[in-house]
Amino acid sequence: MSAARRSAGLLLFRTAGTDGERDVEVLIGHMGGPFWAGREEAAWSVPKGEYGPDEEPEEAARREFEEELGLPVPDGVWLPLGEARQRSGKTVTVWAVEAELDVAAVVPGTFTMEWPRGSGVRREFPEMDRFAWCTPEEAAERLITGQRVFVERLRDRVRGEAAAPDA
Repeated sequence: MSAARRSAGLLLFRTAGTDGERDVEVLIGHMGGPFWAGREEAAWSVPKGEYGPDEEPEEAARREFEEELGLPVPDGVWLPLGEARQRSGKTVTVWAVEAELDVAAVVPGTFTMEWPRGSGVRREFPEMDRFAWCTPEEAAERLITGQRVFVERLRDRVRGEAAAPDA
């Protein structure tokens, strides 16, 4: 029996708000390569990647963030957003970190694949070809279906903290 596929990622967020109601914007990336070119809806992802049994999920989330954005993980408290099972059967674990990041500074990592298929030509593509700060509503349209829950969990957490009375 093969081991279940697991992936870990890091969702950067920043808080925004008007009229005293706190909300979030999240940083997500458009998946690179020819399969995702020209698609917007359900073609974006949390920066994440697979890991094996010899790597801790937090280490994998950090490694994948740095590989996919070409930048170090910003300092901040890691907020666990839990796990979600994707349609593919892969289980994804995500943390959120509140931080600013200039998307113009991103230098995406790349992967190589044969393209067009069967041509024998190997080409290099960015793992994620662009990044954007999105409202939860924008993220709900752009993110692949199985990752939308992480934005909902983050939003609930941020709104819950804003509503909590000061001790």
